[in-house]
Amino acid sequence: MNCVPCEGDGDEACANCGKLGSDAVKLKNCTACRLVKYCGVECQRAHRKLHKKACKQRVAELKDEQLYNLGHERPEGDFCPICTLPIPLPTDDQSVSMACCLKRVCNGCHVAALKRGMDDCAFCRTPIADNDADELAMIQARVKKKDPEAINCIGEKYFYGLLGLQKNMQKAVELYTEAAELGSIQALFDLGNVYDFGNGVQQDKAKAVEFFAKAAMQGHVLSRHNLGCIEGEKGNHDRAVRHFLISAKMGDEDSLENIKTAFKAGLATKEQYTEALKGYKDAVEEMKSHDRDEAKAYLDNGK
Repeated sequence: MNCVPCEGDGDEACANCGKLGSDAVKLKNCTACRLVKYCGVECQRAHRKLHKKACKQRVAELKDEQLYNLGHERPEGDFCPICTLPIPLPTDDQSVSMACCLKRVCNGCHVAALKRGMDDCAFCRTPIADNDADELAMIQARVKKKDPEAINCIGEKYFYGLLGLQKNMQKAVELYTEAAELGSIQALFDLGNVYDFGNGVQQDKAKAVEFFAKAAMQGHVLSRHNLGCIEGEKGNHDRAVRHFLISAKMGDEDSLENIKTAFKAGLATKEQYTEALKGYKDAVEEMKSHDRDEAKAYLDNGK
């Protein structure tokens, strides 16, 4: 596909001069959009003004294809390492994270272990730290090994001033950034939040969207939900519903409610709401277990 008419045979011709590709003439794609080919740098430069608009449009389309097609499955860290089921949302309320191994164990498996008299970590069997200093030392031991989740965890402790650490949002952002570079999806989400609200950094909504998008494309549900909220605030209701549909089908109740509200306001179709409702119910069903039901009753009774 060429931006402007030129001599040659479609994709196999230089978009500027029309020279056909051959063994002697090696055509190269525009690296940004891959819509057109060029026989050399000079032709690419000469054609830039004519190609710029179509190139930017296609780059935006490719970016959207990635954004909406990736991240429909939750990441490994959202699955309990013991029962292997996805942890219900919000994960902080439905699981415990141990300082020793930083594995997130669902409440069902955690309470089941307690009932069997196991007071140690349900996953790695390490004795639980009984004070802030010991817990901090456990996390820092993993930080020294460049564990991205440990680095992000220390960042969160600095952000809120926990475990005896003085509250330091700028230090937290530095640690979030390091953890994100090492592969922590949670760190991308945390960075999205600090830039969204301007905590420890200058507020930058565009950067917030960038970090939320990176996390969402790796299956982070709350990041996907946040993208939907941001698009909704901008009045981009179609884009917002697309995001909410993905996160609702991953088990996020708030996203489902947002689609319901949009449907009532005529901003989402009945088919979209029906799809979201079915997907949400299927996701919730997948997260159920007998141990989790028992854990809920156990915790509700305050035992």
